[in-house]
Amino acid sequence: MVAIQVRAETPPTAAEIDWRPKSQLPASARDTLPVFCEGGYLPSGDGGKAVGVFGDGEGQQAPLEASGLNARYEIDRELYLEGDVRLRQGTFQVSGSEARYNQSEGKVSLQGPLVSRGDGFLLTGERADYNVDSGRFDINTATFLLHGPEMRGSADSLTRLADEKVVIRDGMLTTCGPQQNDWAIVASDIRLDRAEGFGTAKHVRLEILDVPVFYWPWASFPIDDRRKTGFLYPQFGSSSAGSGAFLAAPYYLNLAPHYDATLTPQYIHGRGFFNEAEGRYLSRFGETVLQVGYIGNDSAYTEDNPGESGERWALDASTRARFGAGWNGYGDFSVVSDEDYLGDLNRSLEINQTTHLQRKGGVRYQDSQQYFETYLNDYQTVPERIADVNKPYAQLPEILYGGLTELGWLEAGIESQYTWFYRDNENLTGLDRANGQRLRAIPELAVPLRTLWGFSRPSVSVDYTRYELEDYTLGDGGFDRAIPVAEWDNGLYFDRRSSLFDVPYNQTLEPRLYYAWVDAEADQNDIPDFDTDVQAFRFDQLFQRDRFTGGDRVGDANQLTVALTSRFNDLVTGAERARFSIGQIQYFEDRKVNLFGEGASTRSRSPLAGEVILNPIDTLEIRSSGLWDPDTGDTEEGRSQLVFHSEDYRYLASLGHTYSRDELEQSDVAAVFPVTDRVSLIGRWVYDSRLDRTVGSLAGMEYNNCCWSVQVVHQNYLTDDQELDSRLLFQIQLKGLGGSGGSSAPISQAIYGFDERESRRFGTP
Repeated sequence: MVAIQVRAETPPTAAEIDWRPKSQLPASARDTLPVFCEGGYLPSGDGGKAVGVFGDGEGQQAPLEASGLNARYEIDRELYLEGDVRLRQGTFQVSGSEARYNQSEGKVSLQGPLVSRGDGFLLTGERADYNVDSGRFDINTATFLLHGPEMRGSADSLTRLADEKVVIRDGMLTTCGPQQNDWAIVASDIRLDRAEGFGTAKHVRLEILDVPVFYWPWASFPIDDRRKTGFLYPQFGSSSAGSGAFLAAPYYLNLAPHYDATLTPQYIHGRGFFNEAEGRYLSRFGETVLQVGYIGNDSAYTEDNPGESGERWALDASTRARFGAGWNGYGDFSVVSDEDYLGDLNRSLEINQTTHLQRKGGVRYQDSQQYFETYLNDYQTVPERIADVNKPYAQLPEILYGGLTELGWLEAGIESQYTWFYRDNENLTGLDRANGQRLRAIPELAVPLRTLWGFSRPSVSVDYTRYELEDYTLGDGGFDRAIPVAEWDNGLYFDRRSSLFDVPYNQTLEPRLYYAWVDAEADQNDIPDFDTDVQAFRFDQLFQRDRFTGGDRVGDANQLTVALTSRFNDLVTGAERARFSIGQIQYFEDRKVNLFGEGASTRSRSPLAGEVILNPIDTLEIRSSGLWDPDTGDTEEGRSQLVFHSEDYRYLASLGHTYSRDELEQSDVAAVFPVTDRVSLIGRWVYDSRLDRTVGSLAGMEYNNCCWSVQVVHQNYLTDDQELDSRLLFQIQLKGLGGSGGSSAPISQAIYGFDERESRRFGTP
């Protein structure tokens, strides 16, 4: 006798039903799949609405539809279906092997294997009960798949209490593929409330490779885009300068639909407990953000600075508003307790300046013919070593107005500025002691001539300035200055069509002549320097009459600029593939106006200024600009940069070189290079040839698979004391849950294109 053992096959899970190797996916799904993913899920419906288990609120009003290969019906009592059973009520639908419908009780019992599919949702199970009247649906040994977030899970039982609520008992969630539990969230009781947009869970464990690594007795989490109060993912890292090793546990407070807050308590090794907080307020006009940082007793700071208090803090506030009809408002305010705070402690405050922290607020108006702006502007000078004479003036206030109108064939315009400058000059002498008011107005008349093949714009203007000064030591503090100005800007446009490598393109030739005459008094050094500086010479300055910024000096000029630009435009895509520009200024008179010795010159011509921009393909850009002195044959200045990224931003590369004669020469190399489909190397190196040393570097590794990633980066950076310090940064990201650590921001600042790469990590946006 031969014994035959029959083994029942285990039915596939929801994820296994829709999972396909990459080669078997439709092209639309395959094209968006990251290279490090071996497969993905078949699209389902609109890919985002889990209607299959939640329903849409109309199920209980709809009739019950049922079908099967075999049927037996007892009138007014029971309907029995067997073989390929399918039930539908409204948007709810399920299939199984057999079903019994008790008409008097309104209940349906189904035997599996069960499959329930909806738009963006797939559910399987062994056995289920469904109440036709209430919509309650209980399924045992359930597995499910959410197509939108690509999240799968399982549960001993799953219950749909109503259209908006689901209870999962002894459940598991993960975004890893079938049979790949690299990480999972496991809980004894999970409740999802679609009406409120959040879920809760009890006895929650984070498991890595089926090993518990973290436990929460209770957790709350969002299930859609709505915000929810609760802990965010912890952050951690290390630094040999400033912060040291740290661990942070951010807590988000969803206080109201239009305002919220985030509290970030953290422990920093060697310093103690440190807190940062952020509040956001949204009105019908715009958004306001307030950020603060505070540590009550910084033990490392008091050790390094005997006699100083260990209490340290910082504040940053910003607001933006749109009032309509062309009116806007803005405000920024930053303050820190000491000059070392930003280097030692700051991790999240959006303070970009390190020397002078700006406090500025004002309103702005603009339409097609005029603009108006008024603001108050002041600074906190952070380093105490900066002398009073080098501290910037506050503008209390500054008012700007400009307008342009057509008067027949004439064009009339005006630019004006009123400023009250103030600085604490009690300890200063001479011109440096002065404060006061400045009014500047530049009315202009021009004749604009424009055609398809060129333009010409002759103009005349008067640059008028009036001062009313206090503590002015060179005479009467009230005086003015009026300077006549004449300009003539001319350009021609030639083009021709050709082809290169069978690609049609349009080449242009654009000569330009610009003449400027400014009859300014040579000696203006009886005027204080409130906001003026000498501009660094660049290609764009070829077409500017004034070599000074600000309003306290108006440069004399009698000069002619000759420049030539040629562009190559791709006629298929419309992209500019190349641009070459070169130009030079011919000076007919010496420039005598100076800013306390700077800005004057006797040379008869400027250096040759050139600029090259190449975009041979959409993913490659090469820029180079420079100044070359034909009299000495020396390169005065040069800047070159090559930036490349692959279409999917997996490969990033940049090369840079900056040179300024007798001042600076630095080389910069950065790259993100995948060595396998899952492992990428990250690096940047900045070398200063004059100092003969590295002034910045970054080196690390990134690992990706289809459901999690990790970055480990070591960074060297130059401090304000010109010392090279280092820090170690981590980031772990679980697909669908966000990440912990904080390496992405420093890498994005160091490597062009990395922020875009981050947004595409788990697929094309």
